[in-house]
Amino acid sequence: MKHFLTLMDYSKEDILTIINHASELKINPKKLLQDKTLAMIFEKNSTRTRMAFELAITELGGKAIFLNSNDLQLGRGEPIKDTARVIGSMVDFVMMRVKSHDSLVEFAKYSKAPVINALSDFYHPTQILGDLLTIKEWGKEKDNNVKIAFVGDSNNVCNSWLIASAILGYEMSIAIPKNYNINTKIWDFAVKKSKISGAKISLFHSKFDALKNKDVVITDTWISMGEESEKENKLKDFNGFIIDDDAMKQANDDAILLHCLPAYRGFEISDSVFEKHSKVIFEEAVNRLFVVKALLCFLYK
Repeated sequence: MKHFLTLMDYSKEDILTIINHASELKINPKKLLQDKTLAMIFEKNSTRTRMAFELAITELGGKAIFLNSNDLQLGRGEPIKDTARVIGSMVDFVMMRVKSHDSLVEFAKYSKAPVINALSDFYHPTQILGDLLTIKEWGKEKDNNVKIAFVGDSNNVCNSWLIASAILGYEMSIAIPKNYNINTKIWDFAVKKSKISGAKISLFHSKFDALKNKDVVITDTWISMGEESEKENKLKDFNGFIIDDDAMKQANDDAILLHCLPAYRGFEISDSVFEKHSKVIFEEAVNRLFVVKALLCFLYK
């Protein structure tokens, strides 16, 4: 049995298998998980993630059980390992959206069912799967390479994209403020994996440097859930990091822009840039449904 906690645990072949199957399921839906059950545990709010997972298992022939962490004994102090041993024995899959990645690791250690990371403080791997399907559909992979720029916070999306690029052999430039850092464990993994895959990873403190000649531009909110008290300081830190028309001029003329949503116009992205790329952004959001379907099938096998 395999869990899906971070892309670090997956090979290039695994990732591409999931993406290719997602592409097939988007064209030709099939009920491949008849009567299977998915438990969905949420410690954080969700729109797209809940929709994607609940629809995915339903359209595959199964059913979903929504569990808010406040409604569980977890909210009253029951050890994670005890909850995991019960829920993980009663369902076929467990999806978790958590505040701490350590909670996922602990749950997975005791669960008999595959555990899927639907967002934690360090990783957001299902988002990257949706992005990869979108990149494939928009034809941005050339000679087995994708030229990517991520501009914004060194958060879970940035971390997961760094891991994916290193595994897949892509060219990725990251732009973060000077007083921000990439997690050491994740950076070391990316550097080591890049030597094997041929990936090119670069770190900048200027959005213009990162965006030069890129085919895919990615950004995300500067203030993640749970960081609301840091908003004032973060807005100062990210002054000048907005993806606006001037910034996009540094990327290739036909570059696409991805955003995991929700988007805060006037902060990480300008309204004009968002609207110009809204078609691909909302297609990216819908693609989460199809990659989740493929991921569930992959884990069931």
